[in-house]
Amino acid sequence: MVCRNPGCLGDYDFENIAFFARKRFIDGWDTVSLLAQARTQREKEEIALVGLLDVEDEQIRDLQLNCHHAERCPLTNCRELLRKLIADELAARRKGTPREH
Repeated sequence: MVCRNPGCLGDYDFENIAFFARKRFIDGWDTVSLLAQARTQREKEEIALVGLLDVEDEQIRDLQLNCHHAERCPLTNCRELLRKLIADELAARRKGTPREH
């Protein structure tokens, strides 16, 4: 599924990024392990985007993104979508009702 937020993350697939975000923040995988298992350059880029969730919004705004989608990438919008997804899934797990991926 393509990102629900038009223009978000350039041409990346939000569902793929959400998959890696779940593995990183819900299942507890570290970024380096995820990168080591990436099968394509695109997966590495998506994992790197997930790794940016640990960086504060103010610092992200100050970064000069070196990405082929940087000119049209409202990264902070997708960061909020991913953070909400992670928070919702963690809350559901605490309540004992795992959400479907």
